[in-house]
Amino acid sequence: MENDDIERAGRLILASKYVVSLTGAGISVESGIRPFRGPGGLWTEYGEPPMDGYQRFLADPKASWEQRVKREGYSGELYEALRKAKPNPAHYALAGLEEIGNLRYLITQNIDNLHQAAGSKKIVEIHGNFLKLRCIQCDSRYETEEISLETLPPLCPRCGGIIKGDTVMFGEPIPADVLKICQDETGKCDCMLLVGTSAFVYPAADFPRQVREKEGVLIEVGPYETELTPFCNISLRGKAGEVLPRIVEYIKVKLQETESLL
Repeated sequence: MENDDIERAGRLILASKYVVSLTGAGISVESGIRPFRGPGGLWTEYGEPPMDGYQRFLADPKASWEQRVKREGYSGELYEALRKAKPNPAHYALAGLEEIGNLRYLITQNIDNLHQAAGSKKIVEIHGNFLKLRCIQCDSRYETEEISLETLPPLCPRCGGIIKGDTVMFGEPIPADVLKICQDETGKCDCMLLVGTSAFVYPAADFPRQVREKEGVLIEVGPYETELTPFCNISLRGKAGEVLPRIVEYIKVKLQETESLL
């Protein structure tokens, strides 16, 4: 990765008023979590979950919970990988960019909780969090240990609704509260930093397109081209854990230079 590309990306971020990052599975591959699709993907090996997974859950939530508790197949391997994974330099770089005030919000498609573990605060998880449970009636969220599994399916202490894992199944609508935050932040965004996302899954794939339609800036970081690459102002090819820390360091230096002149 050339220094000129790093500097150009840094200048674009510094010149923007409201930077939002959209992250996908690629950022967590460097933490040892396999992607779902493509070479080496979990679904490539085990097969994709049923496209009507949520409808099957609604039809028989007890059976769905019993299968969840067993942790068989890809779900068992994924759970173990998520449980053991640690944030990598890319996660810490985004948390650092938020801390210095140049990243206003982070939208992640990942369920691994690694952004929070790295210190990110202003974050919304469009596909949920594997550590949490959610009521399908009132959208209340709970830590896993807060809810007893002695009786399946567990019921919400607040409204009595059925509880499921917080992660969004195929066929399940994105929770309304989450989708609203994503839409609000995308509406304010004039620069979107795309990290490790293939721009394949909607509605997340539409957020950068909305930014581009209003002539906002798109900065892409990842090892491979995506469907969004032709629309990006700059695409930085490489591992996010190597590229992002360099961008953040450049921004910090420029901010220090500015402060020294005041």
